[in-house]
Amino acid sequence: MPGAAELTAAVWRKSSRSSTVSDQHECVEVAFVEPAVAVRDSKRPEGGALIFSAATWRYFLRTATMGE
Repeated sequence: MPGAAELTAAVWRKSSRSSTVSDQHECVEVAFVEPAVAVRDSKRPEGGALIFSAATWRYFLRTATMGE
C-alpha cells in the first residue's frame, strides 16, 4: 500500500458529483496510487486519506452505481 510520500505526490481528482455551491464544497477526492486507491475529504486534505485496494474500489463503484 502507498505511504505518505506517494500520497503527497498523488494527483487528486474531485468527484464529478461534488457540490458547486460556493460555500459548500462537499465532496471527496480520489487519487490512483498503484496498486491502490486513496480517498480524502476535499475540505480537509490534511486530515488523511482512506486507502483501498483496487479490487475493493471497483466493488464499491459497482455496488454504488447499482444503488446498494
